[in-house]
This record gives sequence, C-alpha cells and structure tokens, in this order.
Amino acid sequence: MHIPTFSEQHAEQLKRLGLAVLDTEAAALNALRSRVDEHFVMACGHILQCHGRIVVIGMGKSGHIGGKIAATLASTGSPAFFVHPGEASHGDLGMITDKDVVLALSNSGETEEILTILPLIKRLDIPLISLTGNLSSTLAKAATVNIDVSVEKEACPLGLAPTASTTAALAMGDALAVALLESRGFSADDFARSHPGGRLGRRLLLLVSDIMHTDANMPTVSIDASLEQALLEMTRKGLGMTAVVDADNKLCGIYTDGDLRRTLDSGMNVHQACIQEAMTTDCKTVQAEHLAVDALGVMQQHKISGLLVVDERHHLMGALHMHDLLRAGVV
Repeated sequence: MHIPTFSEQHAEQLKRLGLAVLDTEAAALNALRSRVDEHFVMACGHILQCHGRIVVIGMGKSGHIGGKIAATLASTGSPAFFVHPGEASHGDLGMITDKDVVLALSNSGETEEILTILPLIKRLDIPLISLTGNLSSTLAKAATVNIDVSVEKEACPLGLAPTASTTAALAMGDALAVALLESRGFSADDFARSHPGGRLGRRLLLLVSDIMHTDANMPTVSIDASLEQALLEMTRKGLGMTAVVDADNKLCGIYTDGDLRRTLDSGMNVHQACIQEAMTTDCKTVQAEHLAVDALGVMQQHKISGLLVVDERHHLMGALHMHDLLRAGVV
C-alpha cells in the first residue's frame, strides 16, 4: 500500500484546516448553552407527557442526524423511531398516531418534504417540536415548540456543506435525550435491557444460571470416590475441576488442576488415594441467580478459574469456568 507523503508546509496547512473546523464547531456548540431555555423545557414536557412514540423526521444530512437522535432516544427510555418525510407523504405518515410527538429537523426550516406533511401533522393535533436554524421559517412558526440550533457559520469554507449546523442539531438531540433519561429515572439496568447484545447488557443481565454447566456436563464425583476416579471425571468434562458431593448431592469439596499439582508435590499416590484426602473443602461458590459478572469478581479476587454453583442449602447445581465467562462476553 502506497503511503502518501507531504511537505512540512503542506502537513501544517492540513492541521490548521482541521483545527479550524474543530474550533468552528466548538463555538457552535458553546453558543447552544443559552438555547437550553424555556423552549427546551417545554419540548421535554411534551415528550414526557407523550403516551405514544417520538417520531423524528428530517431530510438529507438532517435526516441522518435525525436517525441518530431517534436511536439515542429509544435506547435511553424514550421510545422513538425515524420516518423519512419524503416517504411519509407516500404512505408512511400512517406510522404517526394521535398519541405521538413529532420532532422535525431542518436547518433552513423550509424543507419542502417536511412542509408538505405539516397540515397532516396539524390535523392529528399532536405536539410538533422543531430544531431549526431559522426562527422566522415556516417550520419554526408552525411548531408547537421550536428549539434554536442556528450557527454563526458552517465549518465548510464554502459555507455550503452542513457541518457545524448538523453538529449543533445532534448535540441538542443528545441534550434532550439525556434530560429525558434523568427525568424518567432511567437506570443502567434499564439501559442494559435495551442493549442485551452489548457488553453492558451482558454484564448487567446475564446470570450464572444462563451459562453454567449442569447435569451430564457438570463434573461430579461422590465423596467415596478414589482420586483416580476424580481425575478421570476432570478429564472427561474438561473444566479443570470436579465437585465432590455426598449422597444427598450436598457439596463437600472441590478438586482442581491446582490441587493435582499439590498432590504430586506431596508424594501422594494418585492411584491409591481417596478424593477425601486430596480435595479442598473450603471452596468458593456462587448461586445460580447471581449475575455472571459477580462470579467473575469472585474468580478475580481469589485468583481462581472455576466456581461451583450451589443453592441456599449448599446442594450442587452447576459449575462455571472462566472460559464460559469469556465466551459469553462478560470478560
């Protein structure tokens, strides 16, 4: 692959251009602070009182920003979805009900596709919240609440490509989402439930019972077993350990790869010894209803790679290995 090279002067020019964009957009964001005002509060109020969904609409770059805002709202406790305004006038307007709130994005406030469906939104008699850069625009005047997201200038040197204006709209959308999140008392557990496939979701939702080895896959030997039988069970199940239980399936101890090394160091005859002579009795355990991340904490704290799962009466229920936590994405 060819790696482009630049003269020192050209490299410095590229850096200056990049920094100028960041400075322009930072100034645009800083100017938004004064727009988090009574209009912002009214917009939050309408959304909090909504019994339906937040329907976000926008065209072009505003549409892309609108899609992200809808996704952020939906993932933080404010059910929302994006509708393309061009498609809305050709049937998708049926997705908007009289229980919804519409959030419309248009920097000019004169986007034709949005203005076309304004009368239909008004007919539904639902709140219309707009994010515009023109307070005198048709959309701003028609809105129940308009939030000013105007910028002094775009970061584009031609003043044409939406840059600072889309950044401002996106930031204001984030401000709305987080303000609503706090108002709803949305918690980390709530976030995890809407992100079950993400790392946070797995850490906050996955239980030990979801990933532990049970029944025939659980390494177990009787308290009367020989050490040799315990080693064979460890080999068959491949977890580097085996539980030792009594006749009532109550946990008596554990035998691990580490115990085997200590057994060999002691000179004990592995072919003649009983498991009772070599097992560890004060083994660490966890319960099935505990979070898998809590089991990980126990393993890390005690520097062990496996845990046995017991019920409240200390009866064996399963076995858990660090590899199970790795496969489940908890680690």
